[in-house]
Amino acid sequence: MGVWELLLVAVVLLLGLCGVLVPGVPGSWLVWAAVLWWALDDPQPVAWGVLVGATVVLFVSQVVRWALPPRRLRESGATVRMAVYAGTGAFLGFFLVPVVGAIPGFLGGIYLSERLRLGRHGDAMAALRTAMRAGGWSVLTELFTCLLITGAWLGAVLWG
Repeated sequence: MGVWELLLVAVVLLLGLCGVLVPGVPGSWLVWAAVLWWALDDPQPVAWGVLVGATVVLFVSQVVRWALPPRRLRESGATVRMAVYAGTGAFLGFFLVPVVGAIPGFLGGIYLSERLRLGRHGDAMAALRTAMRAGGWSVLTELFTCLLITGAWLGAVLWG
């Protein structure tokens, strides 16, 4: 697979990651489709391994999300700004503290957004709890899954 094709796959992965934070956009399926495209175009054992792993992780994520409460983030007062902060925090956390850093990064992003908006620690913590109860766990599960798949793809491309 050429450099330009890899860049296009990376763009689709990035769109999928952003799509997780936008209601109604199938972000996790875009991420999986990008990995499928890469595996079909570059049929190496590592590519098939990443595709199978991505499929299993995505399936488990969907089962977990089905068990969580439905998304009701808009009614809880979640804003686009909060989603951007949460997504950026999860992305940075994923790479600063490999893999597991996405969870505290996500929570920290929501907290920072609400702390800047509300000004007080107690109010920001209450808003964080409200957002997570209203569907934040569902978003976090999907985002973590997509970051995991993207990280596996990136690792396979760079070192595979």
